[in-house]
Amino acid sequence: MTIELIKVQESAKSVLRQLMELYLYDFSQYDDANVNEHGHYGYTYLDQYWTEPNRTPFFIKVDDQLAGFVLVQKLPDCEPATMSMAEFFVMRKYRRGGVGKTAALHIFDAFRGRWDVRQIVANGPAKMFWERVISDYTDRQCEIQTVMVNGEEIQVISFDNSQLD
Repeated sequence: MTIELIKVQESAKSVLRQLMELYLYDFSQYDDANVNEHGHYGYTYLDQYWTEPNRTPFFIKVDDQLAGFVLVQKLPDCEPATMSMAEFFVMRKYRRGGVGKTAALHIFDAFRGRWDVRQIVANGPAKMFWERVISDYTDRQCEIQTVMVNGEEIQVISFDNSQLD
């Protein structure tokens, strides 16, 4: 199985938008979102991935088939500069086979420095996934804390991979 990350070109924005709808549908069990009058969840920041230099979108491909996406963002106003896994989605067909872990490790290796990876505490599968992946990746050299954001418990896993081999 070949797992690769491909930077999303603006010409493929509609494909990413469709995958985002699948992701937001899955995620709606945790954030209680509803579709709009057109049947879409919508993602406010999608266009900014081609207009702001601090945002980078990637497709996850498995054996040349679309399997998900990763949206990476350099957080504004953070000192030192901090990267964030803004959104991360692996289609159900490709879960539990190492695709997510491999994609995450590729992204971490591509963007060296300080990271904050956040997930809603209520999303138990994501919480466990990120704890395991980041703990293994950093040899447990990470900090895990829970913060309240807009009345919601968010787990933040922070680490710095600039010195990791």
